[in-house]
Amino acid sequence: MLNFFAAAPKGFEYSLSNELKEFGATDVKESVAGVYFSAPIELAYRITLWSRLASRIVVVIYKGACESAEQLYNAAYAVDWPSHFSNQSTFGIDFHGTGGFINNTQFGALKIKDAVVDRFRDDGQERPDVERIHSDFRIDAHFRNNQLTMSINFSGPSLHQRGYRSTTGEAPLKENLAANMLARCGWQAKPIDLLDPFCGSGTVVIEAALMAADIAPGLQRARFGFEHWLQHDDQVWQDILQEAKARASLGKSRCNVKFYGSDIDSRMVALAKQNAENAGVADLIDFTVSDALEVTPPLETGFLVSNPPYGERLGSITELLQLYYQLGDKFKKDFGGWKIAMLCSDIELLSALKLKADKQMKMFNGALECGFNLYTLHAKSTRREAPVLPEGVDIADISPAFANRIKKNMKQLTKWAKKEGIDSYRIYDADLPEYNVAIDKYVDHVVIQEYSAPATIPEAVTKRRLTDVLLSLPAALGIDPELVTLKTRERQKGASQYQKLDEQKLEIITQEYNARFKLNLTGYLDTGLFLDHRLTRKLVGEKSAGKRVLNLFSYTGSASVHAALGGAKSVTTVDMSNTYLAWAKENFELNNLNVRQYKFEQANCIQWIKDCEEQFDLIFIDPPTFSNSKRMEDSWDVQRDHAALLVDLIKLLSPTGEIIFSNNKRKFKMDINLLGQYKMDVKNIDNQTLPMDYKRNPHIHNTWSITHAKSPYSS
Repeated sequence: MLNFFAAAPKGFEYSLSNELKEFGATDVKESVAGVYFSAPIELAYRITLWSRLASRIVVVIYKGACESAEQLYNAAYAVDWPSHFSNQSTFGIDFHGTGGFINNTQFGALKIKDAVVDRFRDDGQERPDVERIHSDFRIDAHFRNNQLTMSINFSGPSLHQRGYRSTTGEAPLKENLAANMLARCGWQAKPIDLLDPFCGSGTVVIEAALMAADIAPGLQRARFGFEHWLQHDDQVWQDILQEAKARASLGKSRCNVKFYGSDIDSRMVALAKQNAENAGVADLIDFTVSDALEVTPPLETGFLVSNPPYGERLGSITELLQLYYQLGDKFKKDFGGWKIAMLCSDIELLSALKLKADKQMKMFNGALECGFNLYTLHAKSTRREAPVLPEGVDIADISPAFANRIKKNMKQLTKWAKKEGIDSYRIYDADLPEYNVAIDKYVDHVVIQEYSAPATIPEAVTKRRLTDVLLSLPAALGIDPELVTLKTRERQKGASQYQKLDEQKLEIITQEYNARFKLNLTGYLDTGLFLDHRLTRKLVGEKSAGKRVLNLFSYTGSASVHAALGGAKSVTTVDMSNTYLAWAKENFELNNLNVRQYKFEQANCIQWIKDCEEQFDLIFIDPPTFSNSKRMEDSWDVQRDHAALLVDLIKLLSPTGEIIFSNNKRKFKMDINLLGQYKMDVKNIDNQTLPMDYKRNPHIHNTWSITHAKSPYSS
């Protein structure tokens, strides 16, 4: 009796232990990402050939404490390696784990290699050669918590590699993951007709066909690890191989389960057909090219098992949610009487199906944690009798209060925006507390930004509400889902795949009164234009005629553009970011303004103010609330530092000039008394600068007009 460890991805342990028990293994014990078991050599061969779930099987030959490099060497040297493999065979070492005296796995592998070579030499034999990748014999070592386990790789290359794939690239869905899906959903125990409408390269239906036809998953593998093990019994192995071949021939002829695979990509369907041919099950599977939303159930009842697209496999999250919702609607209308099992890396996508799950499980696709949900759809006796299927629930009914508010807001704002001469504006600002988002319309596109939810609301509830917003918004606005972009500053998982900033640019041009600006809706957290400052920019433009204008913390230079279009004598634009200054120049060119006639300064604005010797008639400054940029010597806090900033800035203001000072800090308090001591008149002008589309959020910014104090003797 030998001791083994069967490795598998996390989440496979339960299924794998059951599989090993069914084979007849003893001492079966689940561990993290694998299962320990005992078996005689004949059963070990059978498990290696027939396991559909294991990734690797190793023979455990040593377990013990290991607290130093010397102990590691001695433990490896004590193993009688010449009894396990010949010095004519190459060998390699896979070392896993660090900690204690082992800083890296290469060190651990090197120590074992030295011990193995020395053992051969001390036994009077020539040393075997080391081959790091394609060796004949591999030693598997694990080190954890000062415990060392050494094993012989019994199975060889990963067992998920069945040998039927036509391409050698990494597959989105590994074969043993597909097998685990079939095991955990109950299909393997009771095979019935099966459909995968997102079949891709065919992995799920091919694995199912191999199961139903009693074909060993390892039957086409080119090699196994035990072939160069000196204790290998080739006769026993050949007998097991011949038995498996006979079972495959008989199983195929007796298989009465039908399999259907379809995909919208004809190239993937062609690849799936080739893979099925390689696996010897092509005649059992009906492959077609079809959109999943148009697939007709091939039978009255059956089992649908699939890994639909998600994240990188399709476009934006809004498109994905729409797809999943439509898919759920399709299932409810057409697949009554069917069982459904769906694997997805984001549980929120599965929630968009709007189906009640019988069971929810977790599975790992490599390092990616996935949700695996099971559903039972109740049969509808009239499903196949009605020539025209009834219409499903309107998608806006998912969150009718939210959809109705969006429609109401749009009705009010559309006419106003047209009259104002703008095509970018806020259409929703947390109007309903349970849908805590801000939604901005940029020309034909829509950008959603999620506010941080109160700590009292569970994260799952927050995610679900955001999902409902993304689902219902396109229908409420009557726009294509691909025109919706989600931006979020804090979410790190679940919806983190939704925020794919900097991966691609979505640039559009917006009109604001008499100015035009370039926006980037996906490349940055901010789009390049703060809509709440629209009236402030307009005010700057109206006050600029014939004046020397300075724009500090200029961002993309939108206020500078309004000043130039307003007839400013000169415009100086200052920002610390070269990226934003380049963007500002683009905005000037977009408005047919010659950038060579205006000044653009890349500098720390606070230091620039101290160094500047010019004077200006109109200064616009909109500093950040807080900054600790590496380009600044000290941090910046607008509440703490605004007075000192304005004391320096007033020196640059002409005697009759004006500073327009703004910031976005809630509960900001202007230090009027201190500024008064420096002979400044300060006036709040919030009522002039709050646009209609921000009336719900009057504290979005605060704006101040600052001038030199008038002499008591002036007329």
